[in-house]
Amino acid sequence: MELSNEIVLRPRFKFEVNATNNKLLEDFEQTKSTQTEFIISRIDDHVFIKIPKKDQHFWSPQLHLEINQTDKDKATVHGLFGPNPTVWTLFMFLHFIVAGLFFGFGIWAYTNITLGNSYAIQLCLSLFMIILWFVLYFAGRIGRSKGMSEMHKLHGFMKETLKVYR
Repeated sequence: MELSNEIVLRPRFKFEVNATNNKLLEDFEQTKSTQTEFIISRIDDHVFIKIPKKDQHFWSPQLHLEINQTDKDKATVHGLFGPNPTVWTLFMFLHFIVAGLFFGFGIWAYTNITLGNSYAIQLCLSLFMIILWFVLYFAGRIGRSKGMSEMHKLHGFMKETLKVYR
């Protein structure tokens, strides 16, 4: 699996398979009962492959597959690697808080500038929010690199389950 060096925290992929989506979904259902290395759950056309709780760490990824029927004998598999939804929600919450504070401090600084008051504190806090945003971004990149080996395992497991059709 080749991951580019783009600014992507949640890598995606897409490919076609010569089988119906029902057959692919059934294969994941059967694999669910025959192996213990991963936790597989299915909701409609979506398959979630996760690392078991005992083997997880904070940065452990999961693989979300959406399997759609495209032709009579073909299906498209859309894959998305991402962190645990709780971790992702926490990161998005922190990003929105930092962005909100940045704009708030910026407005506060602008107000003080127009009133002729000192605005050094507000400007420093705005710059601190920018630094904090970069820290959050690089923390996400570090987390992705820590979970890279597990991403490869998840991807390999998916390929192994679908190897008959490729």
